[in-house]
Amino acid sequence: MSPAVIGLALFAAILHAAWNAFLRSGADRLWTVTVMSISATAVAIPLALVSPLPASPFVIASACLQVGYSLFLVAAYRHGELGQVYPIVRGSVPLLVTLGSVLTAGDRPTASQAAGVALVALGIMSLSLGKGRASASSILYALATGAIIAAYATVDAIGVRAAGHSGAYTAWVLVLYGVLLPATFLLLRGRLTIDIRAPETRTALAGGLVALAAYGAVVAAFALGPAGPITAIRETSVVFAALIGRLCLQETLTPRRIAACAVVALGAVCLGWRS
Repeated sequence: MSPAVIGLALFAAILHAAWNAFLRSGADRLWTVTVMSISATAVAIPLALVSPLPASPFVIASACLQVGYSLFLVAAYRHGELGQVYPIVRGSVPLLVTLGSVLTAGDRPTASQAAGVALVALGIMSLSLGKGRASASSILYALATGAIIAAYATVDAIGVRAAGHSGAYTAWVLVLYGVLLPATFLLLRGRLTIDIRAPETRTALAGGLVALAAYGAVVAAFALGPAGPITAIRETSVVFAALIGRLCLQETLTPRRIAACAVVALGAVCLGWRS
């Protein structure tokens, strides 16, 4: 992979950890993620209006899967910390995405990239072990969230190539997602109230912009390189999440978590190694 692709994936990792911290810190996380979707959609609409609508079912599939992802992630954070839930969510993704890309897109990772995928997955999953781990329900929701991420990442990897324009594809997915998630909130809660003057509203809107940048960066990377290794590099976001959880949310950063972060970093090096 080129340095540009690796750089995009790492940039997406940092941003992804940041917007999850925004979500985890919210009092009503379903409301928070819904407002996040609104701000991201507001930015995506102008780009969508000047971009052709990709004639592809992948746009609809990705948006629907991301609604499911949001709902399950909110459920996972209900009783688990960022440093507990996030590693489980992300750790279940790389191998599933690699398998999906091999079966559907014909990608063939090299030996070093395959080793990197395994190391990243092992290191991230190790971060979820030890005392004070999340509740069983949060773990199950986190695993389900990871499976949904693997599904939509595979859909995006194929869809962005079929669309031929990463910007148009990203914009239309986000516009549709920004319609479906608020509709889902209204279906579940009956009413969506947003006070633009409230600090939590501004925080959620900012988190949505960060999430938008993270998604755009990884879709651009998918357009330039193989899905499995790109997704695995992005999973180094767990390292940044552990640091953010410690510094901003006062979560525990144990030696076990530090060692697991080292394994993740080694996996990232393997993914960038040319066989």
